[in-house]
Amino acid sequence: MSGPSSTDREPKPAPASDLSALRKKLVAARQALPDRLERSVRLQENLRAWLVGRREQSIGAYWPIKGEFDPLPALYRWSEGAVDGGARRVGLPVADRTTRSLRFHVWYPGCETELDAYDIPKPKGTEEFVPELLVVPCLGFGPGGVRLGYGGGFFDRTLDALSPRPATVGVSFTHGFLPFLRAMRSDDRLDALITEDGVMWQRP
Repeated sequence: MSGPSSTDREPKPAPASDLSALRKKLVAARQALPDRLERSVRLQENLRAWLVGRREQSIGAYWPIKGEFDPLPALYRWSEGAVDGGARRVGLPVADRTTRSLRFHVWYPGCETELDAYDIPKPKGTEEFVPELLVVPCLGFGPGGVRLGYGGGFFDRTLDALSPRPATVGVSFTHGFLPFLRAMRSDDRLDALITEDGVMWQRP
């Protein structure tokens, strides 16, 4: 008897209703974490330590919503560590309703902001740039750097459009680990995944 075909072995997407329910549960669980502040402090430390060995000079991040980890304090500290007269840039995304992708504009503490098309704060009047590294929020994550987001596909479309493709590091609290989560495409995996417990995954 012949074995299963390659098509049979490919992961099949979960029903949209199942993913929607899972996302709601993960958001509620994250917002209900009694020690979220303590977890955030540890994750800040882990992200800062991981960035020490990186060569990128520009990072795109995100404005935290729905109880997400806030990476901006760690990234601002990273930006202050520029040497040899070089400038390090941190950017926040500006969502485009038409393409449903993201552009990144320089952010710094105290810079003027306004709401984007989805009512999320964005920098106002600062320079646009293409980041070399993206810090990506993960609602959930699986083995090998697989990410579960909110389902809008913004980061996926952005990565597909950027050339050269930025490196990616996902950040999440450990409660979001989903052992059954699998990538649907080879390029759906992050290059690294960091939680409050340390670096959970890094591409060899």
